[in-house]
Amino acid sequence: MLITGTAGFIGSNLVMELLREVDSVHIIGVDNMNDYYDVSIKEYRLQQIEKLAAQHPESSWNFIRGSIADKALIDQIFEEHKPAVVVNLAAQAGVRYSITNPDVYIESNMIGFYNILEACRHSYDDGQTGVEHLVYASSSSVYGSNKKVPYSTEDKVDNPVSLYAATKKSNELMAHAYSKLYDIPSTGLRFFTVYGPAGRPDMAYFGFTNKLKSNDTIQIFNYGNCKRDFTYVDDIVEGIKRVMQAAPEKVTGEDGLPVPPYKVYNIGNSHPENLLEFVDILQQELIRAGVLSEDYDFEAHKKLVPMQPGDVPVTYADTTALEEDFGFKPQTSLRTGLRKFAEWYKEFYK
Repeated sequence: MLITGTAGFIGSNLVMELLREVDSVHIIGVDNMNDYYDVSIKEYRLQQIEKLAAQHPESSWNFIRGSIADKALIDQIFEEHKPAVVVNLAAQAGVRYSITNPDVYIESNMIGFYNILEACRHSYDDGQTGVEHLVYASSSSVYGSNKKVPYSTEDKVDNPVSLYAATKKSNELMAHAYSKLYDIPSTGLRFFTVYGPAGRPDMAYFGFTNKLKSNDTIQIFNYGNCKRDFTYVDDIVEGIKRVMQAAPEKVTGEDGLPVPPYKVYNIGNSHPENLLEFVDILQQELIRAGVLSEDYDFEAHKKLVPMQPGDVPVTYADTTALEEDFGFKPQTSLRTGLRKFAEWYKEFYK
């Protein structure tokens, strides 16, 4: 199988889970190792994968450093390895960064994804079996400033409030077109605020930790009235693992034409937490892990500020479809997840 974005937060955790749990799995990983955030964390994740791969000699792990926007590279990988399952997690992430650096979003999220779709399409050439299932990362950002909660995949999502969200919605539309035209089974996953150990430093909980540790003041947007559906990374990985194994069925419609084998699911905790509460639990766990001192004055280090452009006040996943189709619902509590993050942080930065 091919997994893109394997030095990324979700990608690396998925690879490790597959190496641990699946017998004789063959994984080709691709990542361009860009410096959008601290590359040493990406290198750390790859080292963890290497260690695990060494313990599972019956499986194979082959890492390729490169960009999915490089069409020749992607075509070569498909030609050489003929992946049956493709999980595309490579993307330029982040809402705020898309305001200052739009180019990289078009390159990675649009051109890169198009290259993956084209390679999937041509994997069936000359009667080959081809790709059996394409799974790709979408985002809760596609819901924009949707007033109706919880967010359902049935909702209309035509009003993105950031370029990042627009590229993710485009991925869903492109996948649908390719599913319809070439009968490629594809599943999009809308992730809701993923967190955990060795996560992305651009995410609020990680940035807050860095600032609190340096005695800086943290800014809590929308005066602390933001609500987020925080989802622990292991729950996300479990969801992907289950979805990967069940491609949407290829069926013929009443008109005799194929119905696109296409699905989109939310993966979230379906339990939005107030940002102030989240930060309170975070600082408690940072004190417990010894990242912050016992007598840390949290109140003196927080400042409530207005909303930022491109942000949304609430994210809340309706995960009914995921539960019905896969019998799965994320379960990890916020305290459990933040405790694991705090312990990792203490270890990593010691």
